Amino acid sequence: MAVRKATIDTLLQEDRIFHPDTEFNRQANVKHREIYAEARSNSRIFWAMQAERLEWFQKWDQVVDWQPPFVKWFVNGKLNACYNCVDRHLKTWRKNKAAIIFEGEPGDTRVLTYWDLWREVTKFANVLRDLGVQKGDRVAIYMPMIPEAAIAMLACARLGAAHSVVFGGFSPDSLRDRINDAGAKLVITTDGSWRRGKIVPLKKNTDLAVAECPTIEKMLVVRRTGQEVSMQEGRDFWYHELEVGAQVGGPCEEMDSEDMLFILYTSGTTGKPKGVVHTTGGYLTGVATTHHMIFDLKDSDVFWCTADVGWITGHSYVVYGPLANGATTLMFEGAPDWPEQDRFWAIVERYGVNILYTAPTAIRAFMKWGEQWPARRDLSSLRLLGSVGEPINPEAWMWYHKHIGGQRCPIVDTWWQTETGMILISALPGITPLKPGSATVPVPGVEADVVDKNGNPVLLGKGGFLVLKEPWPAMMRTIYGDDQRYIDTYWNKIPGKWLYFAGDGARRDYHNYYWILGRVDDVINVAGHRLSTMEVESAFVDHPSVAEAAAIGKDHAIKGQAISVFITLKSSISKEMDSGAKTRKEMQDELKAHVVRKIGAIARPDDVFFTAELPKTRSGKIMRRLLRDIAEGRALGDTTTLADPAVIAELKNRYEAKES
Repeated sequence: MAVRKATIDTLLQEDRIFHPDTEFNRQANVKHREIYAEARSNSRIFWAMQAERLEWFQKWDQVVDWQPPFVKWFVNGKLNACYNCVDRHLKTWRKNKAAIIFEGEPGDTRVLTYWDLWREVTKFANVLRDLGVQKGDRVAIYMPMIPEAAIAMLACARLGAAHSVVFGGFSPDSLRDRINDAGAKLVITTDGSWRRGKIVPLKKNTDLAVAECPTIEKMLVVRRTGQEVSMQEGRDFWYHELEVGAQVGGPCEEMDSEDMLFILYTSGTTGKPKGVVHTTGGYLTGVATTHHMIFDLKDSDVFWCTADVGWITGHSYVVYGPLANGATTLMFEGAPDWPEQDRFWAIVERYGVNILYTAPTAIRAFMKWGEQWPARRDLSSLRLLGSVGEPINPEAWMWYHKHIGGQRCPIVDTWWQTETGMILISALPGITPLKPGSATVPVPGVEADVVDKNGNPVLLGKGGFLVLKEPWPAMMRTIYGDDQRYIDTYWNKIPGKWLYFAGDGARRDYHNYYWILGRVDDVINVAGHRLSTMEVESAFVDHPSVAEAAAIGKDHAIKGQAISVFITLKSSISKEMDSGAKTRKEMQDELKAHVVRKIGAIARPDDVFFTAELPKTRSGKIMRRLLRDIAEGRALGDTTTLADPAVIAELKNRYEAKES
């Protein structure tokens, strides 16, 4: 067999292995590795068995109809997502089990049992129906992380109206564009939300957006903060006033398996957000199955996914996956460092959280703040940890394992996307040996590969493009209103083969474990070597002084690109440098030498810059594109999705002044 050139050079090695604990395996939901072979031998039978987790009004005629690149799952099956997440649990002992535990930023709390949730969802659905919402409509939801956000989603699903949740941190312009693209007829919002002790004016933002949204007929406003807001007569309605006379109960719409459940917008390279369409039966099967297998869910667990419902992680693993499984899911409105940097750990202690699922960017922030914060709290209830959103650096994995998991909790490092709907690559904690930084292997029923630009598998140990070779139930169906963009973005990148192009680089090691190398757009080309930003950043975070790193390629006359790295140091190290114990030059030289030792001279950066914060989106992803703009002296591109635009402005000023 001819040796195929790798698409991405991979140099970082990680040899630590953590085997499943015998006791954990004994009680695990998945105890035997045979599940992989069983799923591979007939994936249709496997997924049909998983679909039995749900309650169907009418069984399907055909498991999957695959007409590349379009797919239908559980053809002609009839069900309702709200019924599966709420109503059916009332027929069991879970009727009085906690469905949602909520803590608001100011410290207010609520617990909704499944019976409570049913009452609230049916009232909400009946209010929406009275306002004219019906099957096939689109409803925009622009709310903070409060129970009513999940209730609104479920109420839409109950009526057969597709919801489009817009993250509450987005601007009025972002909300406007998403409403208009979806053609939503009603928007649900709140008077405001809490963020680090201040009120975010969601109603005001919604008013600004809706002024340019001709399809919006009504606005439903939930009271959260209590401040005065303007209400337009005939258009705007307070939910607390309408719910007084709202009927409790009522039937769920019977939905076809392929009826649209929701649209969720994700960033597009053209600047126009992509409306990712997810349907009902396949999506719900995928998220319920993965939530049960990967998180080893038990009926007694308190499950906390820290994501906002404005993102796919919140849809799949705060709302639909946990509630379909009859779990107790925790919702938290605030920030992890408000009022102090132990807020997450106080919540774990207060509610006895058993499973914690959070993002690497949060973990690296915890590292920066110091281990003294989790040490103040009792985290002994935790038995499983998860990571989501981007590749996790091995040293961040080890910190999470030691200081949060007490060196006893398995970590499921999960890879998936808005478009995939469900987790696709992850350990099964009872049977999978873990390697810090590796997402391990595709979950049963998922077929992935790492290929070159022609779609041919690359050799083990080499980097290439991550692709999916077979359809999976929760996959997106299209981009709303734009089938051609769906085809061009995800299916035409590798000509002549129907391979789903994830847009991420990856390598498989000699145990066939997958290592995600980050977006292929972020690869740095140094003297003909295509280096992954993730590997360079991991090498920096391996240094005990570094909390977080962002690597970018800067134009270079000889090498093509040179590596520039923006570094956030741990708080204790920053204080040492401020006191003069170590100069910036000494620290820069030390870090450069460390990277050379870890992955070789080719990865030695030309520049190392120190910064208190890195520019991130509101979902926590580092905006490397803006760092490249700074490093190459260009005008800054679009900054509307930044969590804090002041960070990039300050960094640009310091970079240009050569003070970093």
